[in-house]
Amino acid sequence: MKRILITPIYLFLTMGWSIAQPIVTAEDFEFLKGLTQAVLDSSRIRPGQQLVSPFGANNTGGTLIRPGGRETYPSFWIRDYAMTLETGFVTKEEQKHMLLLTASTQCDQSWITEGGSLVPFGAIADHIRVDDLKPIYFPGTYDYDEQGVEAFGMTPPYCDQYYFIYMADYYLRTTKDRNILDKLINGMRLVDRLEIAFKIPPSRQDNHLIYTNDTFRGVDFGFRDAIRITGDLSYPSILKYRAAYQLAAIFDEVGDREKARGYRQIAQQLKEAIPRTFLNKDGMLRASTGKGGQADVWGTALAVYLGILEGENAKQAGQHLAQAYAAGKLAYKGSVRHIIHGEDFSEETAWEDAIVPKNQYQNGAYWGTATGWVVYAIANVDAAVASRLISDYIAGLRESDFRKGIGFSGPYECYFPPQYTRGPVYLTTVSVPYIVLESMRQKRKHTYLTQ
Repeated sequence: MKRILITPIYLFLTMGWSIAQPIVTAEDFEFLKGLTQAVLDSSRIRPGQQLVSPFGANNTGGTLIRPGGRETYPSFWIRDYAMTLETGFVTKEEQKHMLLLTASTQCDQSWITEGGSLVPFGAIADHIRVDDLKPIYFPGTYDYDEQGVEAFGMTPPYCDQYYFIYMADYYLRTTKDRNILDKLINGMRLVDRLEIAFKIPPSRQDNHLIYTNDTFRGVDFGFRDAIRITGDLSYPSILKYRAAYQLAAIFDEVGDREKARGYRQIAQQLKEAIPRTFLNKDGMLRASTGKGGQADVWGTALAVYLGILEGENAKQAGQHLAQAYAAGKLAYKGSVRHIIHGEDFSEETAWEDAIVPKNQYQNGAYWGTATGWVVYAIANVDAAVASRLISDYIAGLRESDFRKGIGFSGPYECYFPPQYTRGPVYLTTVSVPYIVLESMRQKRKHTYLTQ
């Protein structure tokens, strides 16, 4: 079996778009590329580099990439880095260092935090401190001893395991360094660590969907770690779908055809179960079947981009997102909410159960991270609307571009008019949309298929 990459489109289209129309101008694309490179470079923590007090210096022995520049998030976050990899702007040496650092901090013995949360064997850190290399498995703190309280989950987030696999797969694809899979890290081969990580999040035995409850709840995805979501979970199941194909490719590399076949079967089961379980009447994927079961803009758009939602399902999702954008209910300056206005849980909160106020942070603020996926989903049905959304997004980036000097701090992590902003010089705000647009330009699709 040979893995092939089949990917979106950029300027013109083969996916049933009704008209051949540019999605983004060459000038805007080059601006986004340059800004992404600048933000990524600002996000690098080089060996020995001193961070803002009291976070110390980078003592890991190699370059790290944090979630943003300036004083943003002074640690190494696994998911933010992994979501940036396909920009192509991370060197082989940088990739290898961060992959092995992540593997070295994988939990080798289950333990319970002082706050009562469980760190299971095989868990991947949420973030890693750069001065003493201590893994922090839970959001909400930099303190190793105080990590793990109910507000941020009774187990670590369910996404980082799959981003660890993403890191290894991308490194293998771009460097062809197959020997790294047999490298011993604390006495265990990297390939074995990857397989253990895949099996950490609790999963249904019949269809492999990730699920949880209040007692054992883990954060479903780190970009909503301030939200309590339970039941069957769509977003980490989408990440698991991709990771299953990536593991299949990795086991093809080591010659284990039986395991490779098994992981492809898991991916196919997830592809069937996700729409069957989570689709609502509008063609949107709900975030869960339990608490926090609102229609999820991010998860729906990513599922279209990865090919989980296809045909009429993808068309319906794209139409709903296009209509919401046209009605002014989806985006602000090209950044998008997790939940469409009008689909909030109540007047008081966007999500059913959040630990932050409405219209702040992950509970209703606008984020650029998901804009590329949304553009792709909308472009499937209306290239003109998709073009307007990306134009708004680029205009917003130009307005706040940190390279213009003092008083400018964009790209922001998220914001809400008129004055709420969070996270200056934030990396995934530009890196993820750039990856989508570049993949469309190159006519590749980040979906793992076989022939």
